[in-house]
Amino acid sequence: MRRTTQVLLALALLALPAPARAQAPPPELIGALMKELSATPEQAQGAAGALFGLAKTRLKPQEFAQVAGAVPGMDALLKAAPAVEPAKKSGTDSLLQAAAGAVGMGRLASVAGSFGKLGLKPELATKAVPILVNHVAKSGGAEIAKLLAGALK
Repeated sequence: MRRTTQVLLALALLALPAPARAQAPPPELIGALMKELSATPEQAQGAAGALFGLAKTRLKPQEFAQVAGAVPGMDALLKAAPAVEPAKKSGTDSLLQAAAGAVGMGRLASVAGSFGKLGLKPELATKAVPILVNHVAKSGGAEIAKLLAGALK
């Protein structure tokens, strides 16, 4: 009887849905970023996280919730982005942002420090944006992709 109870409990636990936060990032998104950026999986996840993090700061919470809903594993991506504290920027971060501005990154220059910490050239952010927007369009629709694109202009 005790064994049966343990088996039933184990099966019940396995049947519970995994929370969205525990999901892994979409492999097709990470693969596309790896290819376009010539990056490792960790770099691709960090780059996506940095850009989604930037979008999170520029969108209303309900708008970002729509974007996040279209990307399984969003929490993991956001956590993969290296932290760059604006109040305590290192000289390297400032140089990376200045260089990013010089190569035409515009408003994306704020992710230059994150890309630099990942070992990626800051200007690669402009190559990553269309990949993120296309992924969101496929998984969440054109309106949500438009939100993301507007936030990452």
